[in-house]
Order: sequence, then C-alpha cells, then structure tokens
Amino acid sequence: MILLKDLLANIRQCDSCKEHLPLGPNPVLRASETAKILIVGQAPGTRVHATGIPWNDPSGDRLRIWLDLDREQFYDESKIAIVPIGLCYPGKGKSGDLPPRPECAPKWHPLLRPLMPNIQFTLLVGQYAQQYYLQDQHKTLTARVSHWHECLPDYLPLPHPSPRNTLWLRKNPWFEGEVVPFLQAHIRKILL
Repeated sequence: MILLKDLLANIRQCDSCKEHLPLGPNPVLRASETAKILIVGQAPGTRVHATGIPWNDPSGDRLRIWLDLDREQFYDESKIAIVPIGLCYPGKGKSGDLPPRPECAPKWHPLLRPLMPNIQFTLLVGQYAQQYYLQDQHKTLTARVSHWHECLPDYLPLPHPSPRNTLWLRKNPWFEGEVVPFLQAHIRKILL
C-alpha cells in the first residue's frame, strides 16, 4: 500500500496533460492523514499556479470569510486538506478560466481519499466539484446549493467564492443568511 507522502510526491510530479496546460504542470494541493475537512475546488488560477499556495487569491479571501478561518487556520494541513478537481491551471477561457482538466480527478481523487481517513466533512466549491462528487437530480449550481441539506452530513455544496459571483450572491441572499452561519458553526465544531 502506498503512503500518502509518496502519493503526494507522485502527484506533484504528474505531467500527464502537460500539452494542454499553457503554463505547464504545477499540481497544487495539500493533504494529510489527520485532516478533518476536505475542500474540493475547481482548479488553480494563475496566482495560485505562480505561488503554489491554494486559494491564495481574492476567491480564497472570500472562502476564508465564509469559513470564519484566518490564513493560519485555513492552511493548517493537519486539519484541512485542499484537493481541487483539476490540480493544475487549465488556461484562460472566454469568461474566466477554462474548466479543470478531465483526467485529473478520476486519476487522483480515488487514490487520495482512502489515505485521508479522518475526513469528516467535504466542501464542494463550484459546479465541477459538485458534478464529480454528487450524483443528484439538480441541474444547476443554484438548485444544488439551495438543497444543501440533502448533501449532509458528508458534503456541503458551495458556489465559487470568485468576485465574478458577487451578482449570484446578491440574487441569493439566503446563502449568506442560512448556509454560511451553518458552515461556520459546523467548521468550529469539527476543528475544536
């Protein structure tokens, strides 16, 4: 059986889709055997690609506010694992970054999850994470997030915290009124 540290070393050397990556391969993730919370996002942006630090951008700032965690708490690998659907920056599209590469999650997530036995709660941030992990009847992110109770106790679907989604947040005030307070209380309970 492979150890998590060895698997992470293999993942960080992955270049299986390098011909599709405009900035080249640079898998960005964090994981440990002791982590209790898993955050599954979409894929790194250019800033995250450059720094190698997940959620090191305005989206991460908003996500930390939703979680009520400071940077030190958020980046405590012993408690929080961060494994996006696509581990490398996929490139720029017409209205934001391209979707995560389709090879990544099926190749690595099934190997990683069993090596993180203490995960109690998984945040599915954005439509790609939700589509990969949830087999449900909801056709849109809004429908899925509005039925967040159905995903408990294992998962919580969240919209992407990108500044591009500010309009979505304005149109759906129930998210910050209902979901965020639940999320903050649940995170505190798990991490205490």
